[in-house]
Amino acid sequence: MNRNVALVTALAAGMTSAAGVAQTAGSPSATTAPSTASAATPAAAHAPALQVVPAKIAVIEFAQVTAATNEGQRALQALQKKYEPQKNQLQALQTEIESLSKQLQSAPATMSDEERASRARTIDTKQKQLQRDGDDATAAFNAELQDTLGVVEKKLGPIVIKYVQDNGYTMLLDNSGQQGGLSVLWLQPGTTDISQAIVDAYNTSSGVAAPAVPSAPSAARPRPTTPTPTKPPAPKQ
Repeated sequence: MNRNVALVTALAAGMTSAAGVAQTAGSPSATTAPSTASAATPAAAHAPALQVVPAKIAVIEFAQVTAATNEGQRALQALQKKYEPQKNQLQALQTEIESLSKQLQSAPATMSDEERASRARTIDTKQKQLQRDGDDATAAFNAELQDTLGVVEKKLGPIVIKYVQDNGYTMLLDNSGQQGGLSVLWLQPGTTDISQAIVDAYNTSSGVAAPAVPSAPSAARPRPTTPTPTKPPAPKQ
């Protein structure tokens, strides 16, 4: 939206400059027709004064709004279900490593150094496997999560633009706090947060019903400030 405003402003400035050049080229010079220059002065005096438009600022947590929509929640649940087997495998491997570590720690003093070293190598190998598998699962999950929510974000954009235009906002700030994005440190009390309004507007527009929550059937739909669902658990060292 800002790029469009900048483009329109640049075009308007360019058209104004071109009109000034054309007017100058088509009129006599100041030395040959001083009366023409003096005649233009009264016209300039009647130029309309600039109007100051009162600022009306709103904020939105765009990333959280995307994940909080019914469509976003449904996509997220499907993605978590897809990665459930990998999550269970990682947890099982983690449990095995913890069990082997306890066995080694409680091993009798009579255990040979060779046996103790062999068990330690087994634990180390499994820890490396857990780390590697955990990193791979996390990377795959995050990549697919971005793609999944990216589809919703593209459809959410026009809803946001229409809402701020219909409600007369002059500026919209994204307070998602994502790396490299805008982070709003302070706002005048009373500044409107339109996050929930956008979630409601998108849900109405998409027609997607809220997903079922088996663990809490009566729970209310998550608000936009709900953190983005966690990735597969990282392995413990």
